[in-house]
Amino acid sequence: MGGREQEARIRQRVEALERDTGVKLRVLAQNYPETPGLAIKDYWGVDSDTVVFVADPNTGNLLNFNVGDGIDLRVPRNFWSRLAGKYGARKTWEGTGQDVTIVNTVAAIDNCLREPVGRGQCSEIRGELE
Repeated sequence: MGGREQEARIRQRVEALERDTGVKLRVLAQNYPETPGLAIKDYWGVDSDTVVFVADPNTGNLLNFNVGDGIDLRVPRNFWSRLAGKYGARKTWEGTGQDVTIVNTVAAIDNCLREPVGRGQCSEIRGELE
């Protein structure tokens, strides 16, 4: 699957998630030290209902998340570390590719945020391309 096809798939999923749940998921693929820094906060309108997902191969774990307070109340805290553990480890994304890892991560976040709040919510991390 090509980069443009995956980018379109991610964009469609992110737009549907925001439309259906009110959650803004913003995906930033960067390569430290070349980063946009805090400029993205204003550019993307980051607020308490925003998850900023940063994919950077130079930070140890490919997956990093900045979770707004409103999302933090809706999603079990251990979801983010379990998600990073499943897809973000170097041996995982080097084997599947960063692009597949990003698609799977977006899918897992989307799946989690659509589950009913309560016991067992987000207990299974399900990507798209597994």
